Amino acid sequence: MTELDEAMRLSRLLAKEKKPLEKNDAYFEGEQPLRFIAPILERELGYRLSPIVLNLALFAVDVYDNRLDIEGFRIGSNRSNREADNDVEDVWQENLGPFIHQQAHREGLALSRAYAMVGPAENEDDAPVITVESPFDAIHEDDPRTKRVKHGVKRWTDLDKVQWMTYLHENGSRTWRRKGRDWVEDEYDTHDFGVCSLVPLINDARVLGRSRPGKFDQRLGRSVFHPIISPLDALNKIASDMMVSAEFHALPRRWGTGLTETDFVDEKTGEALNTYSMIAGRMWGSSSEKAKFGQFPEAALTNFHDTIKLLMQIIAMQLGLPSHYLLFQGDNPPSADAIRSSEAQLVKRAERKQRALSAGWETVQRLVLLELGRDQEAKPSMIETLWRDPSTPTISQKADAIVKLVQVKDNTGRSILPIEQAREDLGYTEQQQGRMADWDEEAQRSPQVTDAMRTLQRASGGQ
Repeated sequence: MTELDEAMRLSRLLAKEKKPLEKNDAYFEGEQPLRFIAPILERELGYRLSPIVLNLALFAVDVYDNRLDIEGFRIGSNRSNREADNDVEDVWQENLGPFIHQQAHREGLALSRAYAMVGPAENEDDAPVITVESPFDAIHEDDPRTKRVKHGVKRWTDLDKVQWMTYLHENGSRTWRRKGRDWVEDEYDTHDFGVCSLVPLINDARVLGRSRPGKFDQRLGRSVFHPIISPLDALNKIASDMMVSAEFHALPRRWGTGLTETDFVDEKTGEALNTYSMIAGRMWGSSSEKAKFGQFPEAALTNFHDTIKLLMQIIAMQLGLPSHYLLFQGDNPPSADAIRSSEAQLVKRAERKQRALSAGWETVQRLVLLELGRDQEAKPSMIETLWRDPSTPTISQKADAIVKLVQVKDNTGRSILPIEQAREDLGYTEQQQGRMADWDEEAQRSPQVTDAMRTLQRASGGQ
């Protein structure tokens, strides 16, 4: 089978995945159809039936995305790799890494997966190119034996309406453009990296997939709001029912007996009163002695409120969210300890997503190092993704714990936690830590600082 044949086969697989991707995209954008509604009610209400969409799918994506921030990458475990660290950081910043990784996480959480692509620099002095790709445009396939990415394809249409297709594999890539009914080769790239340049960033992948029509192949992941789709449909239906009930029952409905048609005619114009005048805005009057008037009580709608709260509880439970996130509670938990306790499950899920995503981002940096010619550092065991802490500890509590570890000495007099690691744990960036190190060196060279340290050593009985 030729590379074009493989690319066309993967293109058909990409087309097969389009329908379930569109379903997830509709929920993410809050454009899903209203379900569980009786057809007769839909016909009766007509244009007045406007669905109420409580977009908790978007909220679920945001909750997890907010806890998946990459701080940077570390190459190796010693100072000799500092140059490789700097090269990787430069490439990451030049490709807007702090921004595009958020795009990738958001896309993957919503649609089940996203992709990162690494390509050679446009010019010799430029950085390798890192891009984020949508699952609508790209798909991959694993080697059944090694479970590593065997190959993948990306398809897109440019502004001139020309269709393009790139087939990527472990030793290069090949690109075609559509000309009539044929595909014409446009570019060919070869390398000996042994790593496919299309890197999947998958959310919640399964070992065994399903190939039923219209269903996801779950080896390709599933969206973070997959468990709440059914409760979310029910929630939107109840919210829409509440608005329909408000339309017909929120205002007190009046009744009258012993009236004739002439009682509903405007005295000045002789024309029949409109519906709104009869229902909401006018007083009724009649000269007939048999006329009687009254009104029905308005609807309180509390039954809808209770059902919405129950569905919110179910959604919070399935997403692992703290109770105060969705349950109409105005008061915050009483203490920082209560906040951390209530977020324990959410934090654990975020940490596991970090581990799963680390493999993909470390492959991206491995490809960057290979593109830079740093083959010695481009080993999976030498690359580490640095994540921001997904929990929400207080600054004072975190600082207190780190200071204690710095102050504790081992039997040789050295701190258990070096000051450099303490600064990293406190969340300072590489640039900030570098400036702090420069200040430390400058302070060490200052005579006043040296004299002060000697005085402190004498006062404490030191030599």
